[in-house]
Amino acid sequence: MNAGIESKPGPVKNRTTVERKSDREVVVTRTINGPARIVFEAFTNAQLFKRWWVPKSLGMTLLSCELDARVGGKYRLVFDHSPEPVAFFGTYLEVKPYSRLAWTNEEGGDGGPVTTVTFEEKGGKTLVVLRETHPSKEALDTAGTGATDAMAETFDQLDELLIALGESSGQ
Repeated sequence: MNAGIESKPGPVKNRTTVERKSDREVVVTRTINGPARIVFEAFTNAQLFKRWWVPKSLGMTLLSCELDARVGGKYRLVFDHSPEPVAFFGTYLEVKPYSRLAWTNEEGGDGGPVTTVTFEEKGGKTLVVLRETHPSKEALDTAGTGATDAMAETFDQLDELLIALGESSGQ
């Protein structure tokens, strides 16, 4: 069940892997060029999050981004999409600063997937493991891996943001 794809590393890029680990789970793995504290903040600070989350190749814009990153807090992302905007939203289940996040994906209304992200720092870089666990095989089959496949580009953009933040702070 280890079907997956890998991105190729480039001058600044690290390899992103996307694997279907079981009938219900997809796992995305990437090492990010930055400390866990900053990478975690990029996931939980709306001002940073909206600068990297949407793959540029999709030509979409994140119209609004609300992140209340605490257990029981809500998030809501609204994207421009023809013919009308589309929203993704859910609730944070777990928030452990610099090490772990988990949230529900409630836009489907039928018990959508739960996303869990872990952050493990090694030598100033952070291993990010993002797991989407779907309620059933059928739910994952319907969702496919399209969104998770786009994570390679999304994580490239996160690396670029961290470079920009480092440059702007004189690092």
